[in-house]
Amino acid sequence: MTATSEIVFEALWIFGILAFAISGGLVGVRRNLDLLGILVVGTATGIGGGIIRDLIIGVQPPVAFVHWPYWGTAIAGSLFVFFFHPGLARIRRAEIISDAFGLGVFAAYGAAVGVTEGFDPLTSVFIGTVAAIGGGVIRDVLVNDIPGVLTRELYAVSAILGATVAMTITWFTGYLVTASVVGGILATGLRLTSYKMGWHLPKPKMK
Repeated sequence: MTATSEIVFEALWIFGILAFAISGGLVGVRRNLDLLGILVVGTATGIGGGIIRDLIIGVQPPVAFVHWPYWGTAIAGSLFVFFFHPGLARIRRAEIISDAFGLGVFAAYGAAVGVTEGFDPLTSVFIGTVAAIGGGVIRDVLVNDIPGVLTRELYAVSAILGATVAMTITWFTGYLVTASVVGGILATGLRLTSYKMGWHLPKPKMK
């Protein structure tokens, strides 16, 4: 990986952390949590998926524990929400948009990294998907919600799509940056579109 690619990857990952931290902080605002609660939920959402990814691929300790820009970005995003959330006219909408961007970045980046680490295609997609949904699952559990991945509009499907596209591009071309950008855009786009259109996977019919 070239120095330029490493810089781009670092920027993408930090952007994803920030987006997830903002979404987590906004959930804390909706639940009327205090400053500490918003910091905990926002930070856990921001770095949770990356920690799970690192545990799966055997990175010890997880990078977020030792690389201050990661947890620093998560804390900064949470603080931003605490102080400036009155300026967000529609908190739920801002929450969905920031969460979708985080989902796309983590899914695509995680899958691309899986390929570069020597994992097979299926495992790489799994790594990207878990990285994308992990922070959101932690967030929802902390605020006593059913994890959105089990109920929300094509949430996991969007992550799987982004991870699959990123894995495929990386596997056949080795273009990690292109894979992360394309996969991230597709995952984010599907997540936002499914939210706007109300698309869901089929559910059992209740008699």
